[in-house]
Amino acid sequence: MGMLQVVITLGIIMLLVKPMGSYLVKVFDYEKSGLDRVFAPFERVCYRIMGVRENEAMGWKKYVGAVLLVNLIMLILMYTVFRLQKYLPLNPDGIGNMPSALAFNTAVSFITNTNWQAYSGENTLSYFSQMAAITFPMFTSAATGFAVAVAFIRGLVGRQDHLGNFYVDLTRAITRVFLPLSFLVALVLVFQGVPQTLLGAVQATTMEGAPQTITRGLVASLESIKHIGTNGGGWFGTNAAHPFENPTPVSNFIHIICMMLLPTSLVYAFGLMIKNKKQGWTIFAAMGIIFIVMLSTVFFAEYKGIAAIDAMGVHGNMEGKEVRFGVSETALFAAVTTAATTGSVNAMHESLTPLGSIAPFAEMMLNNVFGGKGVGLLNGLLYLILSVFICGLMVGRTPEFLGKKIEGKEVKLAAIAILTHPLIILAPTAWALIRPESVASIANPGMHGLSEVLYAFTSGAANNGSAFGGLTANTNFYNLGIGMVMLFGRYVSIFAMLAIAGSLAAKRVVPVTTGTLRTDTSLFMGVLMMIILVIGALTFFPALALGPIAEHLAAR
Repeated sequence: MGMLQVVITLGIIMLLVKPMGSYLVKVFDYEKSGLDRVFAPFERVCYRIMGVRENEAMGWKKYVGAVLLVNLIMLILMYTVFRLQKYLPLNPDGIGNMPSALAFNTAVSFITNTNWQAYSGENTLSYFSQMAAITFPMFTSAATGFAVAVAFIRGLVGRQDHLGNFYVDLTRAITRVFLPLSFLVALVLVFQGVPQTLLGAVQATTMEGAPQTITRGLVASLESIKHIGTNGGGWFGTNAAHPFENPTPVSNFIHIICMMLLPTSLVYAFGLMIKNKKQGWTIFAAMGIIFIVMLSTVFFAEYKGIAAIDAMGVHGNMEGKEVRFGVSETALFAAVTTAATTGSVNAMHESLTPLGSIAPFAEMMLNNVFGGKGVGLLNGLLYLILSVFICGLMVGRTPEFLGKKIEGKEVKLAAIAILTHPLIILAPTAWALIRPESVASIANPGMHGLSEVLYAFTSGAANNGSAFGGLTANTNFYNLGIGMVMLFGRYVSIFAMLAIAGSLAAKRVVPVTTGTLRTDTSLFMGVLMMIILVIGALTFFPALALGPIAEHLAAR
């Protein structure tokens, strides 16, 4: 039954890929369409307010500058709201101001689309903060990722360094994609029992006669954009395991569909925008195969459980899982949330078996299995550029991709982005494990404790935001350390990819010859997958061997 649920869910996701991907192309191709009748009047008002000339094209440097400027201003505003929320409106429960280090971490987390939470939202944030500094940045951060991905695609097929207009891309992504979808999903979640109210907490009496405070709020609207925009985080500290965030199997199913909808569709849209659907499906297949391997790993590991417990007659690992979802939907949720870099969880990943926890680790470490808000596609194309370069060296000719020569500048930029990811994971993890103060935050000693720290920095670097659990991360060291990791994990790759796009856009197209390496074949798909896995294995296997792999072997 569990396997059938997984197959049906993945089948529905596949059915939505083509229509949603086609819609994304209409949104970002700047051509006049029937959508303009609905959205264009509101967008024109936004452009006038911002002082944006809709038809102004940006080169890669100007595009990067616009991305950084908008994100910096929003980061400052979010930090200010967190530090002053005690004095701001919509605070019916009288919640105080955030400490400075936590406010920095939270502001960085949500502006980078990471949504790492070192706090419990229902006890730490006012309604105003949840709306203005949490929910709204979920729209802008997701739209920023989409805009950068689309700008890169324009660079691949362009004839000059014009990547579009960031402000227009950002606005269209919000008005035509994220707002309509989030509104529809929020209505469905309210129907399933998710709260949506400005009223404060209520007091109740349990069946045992004890008093209980029940927190509520604008949960449905946050949950919808959280999953549509692959944001992560949650209104409540226990995230999608909380019955107010995820009350039924139907709501769980909706969360999963929403997380995968746009990341998978964007890969198909890539094929349409470069006018080579076969190329898009080749990349889609490579990502899909890796995802199925990861899903199978966590799925069967959780069904098998722990050998010592299995010998006692307890079959399967239900530790840390909600009975309304069971093993199958929890395993699928874990694989999807780390593949789509969402970070939402319906069970603490610390409660997975050691073998099962390797899948979330691996998906974030590879960081190109669909991904969210354009990240998966961009990182997948980084590895594709590297694969083309290596194959070109093997056959003794200058490598090409879509008719553009891949030369030293592009390879260096791709290498910087690829190498930054393990650097900002492994170096801070090593530093944390030699500092007595940060080691004191680890709840479990030994191999499992190492996994807690490694997972935290991996989640931050991949802009995922999910937590392994067990680590007391609300300290100055982890708040500042993970905050810096999130910044580097987000903006280094954005800078590198847009620089590559600008370089490729200015190059002339080379005619296809018999010696041209085709990148839309099953052979190249295999090469791409092999390079992704080999680089990932060589980089991260030693760290995993000291954590979840060693714990798995010790439990046998």
